[in-house]
Amino acid sequence: MRAIATREDIRDVILDAADRLLARYGYKKMTVEDLAQEVGIGKGTIYLHFPSKEEVVLSHVDRIVERLKVKLLAIARDDALAPAERLRLMLVERVLFRFDSVQHYTESLSDLLAALRPGLLARRERHFQEESRIIAEVLRAGRRAGLFHFHDAHAAARTLLLATNSLLPYSLSTRELGEREDVEREASRIVQLLLHGLLARADAPPKPEGRRSK
Repeated sequence: MRAIATREDIRDVILDAADRLLARYGYKKMTVEDLAQEVGIGKGTIYLHFPSKEEVVLSHVDRIVERLKVKLLAIARDDALAPAERLRLMLVERVLFRFDSVQHYTESLSDLLAALRPGLLARRERHFQEESRIIAEVLRAGRRAGLFHFHDAHAAARTLLLATNSLLPYSLSTRELGEREDVEREASRIVQLLLHGLLARADAPPKPEGRRSK
């Protein structure tokens, strides 16, 4: 117990335990005592890192997105890939990464975390904005290369994210969404249609970058 409690990654260990308990009990039935027992530490140690059970679970959601952002940024900044291919990989990845992260839950995130709805919605909006900024970075690169045509990078990024949100395991459980291969196939189809709409036409040259370019 002492060895675990002094590990530098204790915060991650607690979040790992929360992930297992959410799948096992759900949010309402899970207690801080359960968390402490699952990790093998005292309940007070949990409170040293998180002020409440709610914050533990919201931080667990944050961690999923933080790990996803690392993957998205790596793709976004891979200069060996064309901007359209970067976008394709990023949009499919955001769907599959979330699917994989919660595939062991029998309920949708919305049902599982219904008691946390206000905090969860605020977190989702922040996550959405962070992902949007990464997507916008690639959109601008594609426009500078004359490949994409759009007027506002952030607006275009939000549209791309909203279009793929239908395949995220929020309102549906991963079981209701189907097999991973089915989700990947549907995500790829949607993304291909979205990318087709972004491609610059011969009669619509890309808007030049300038001070007011968004």
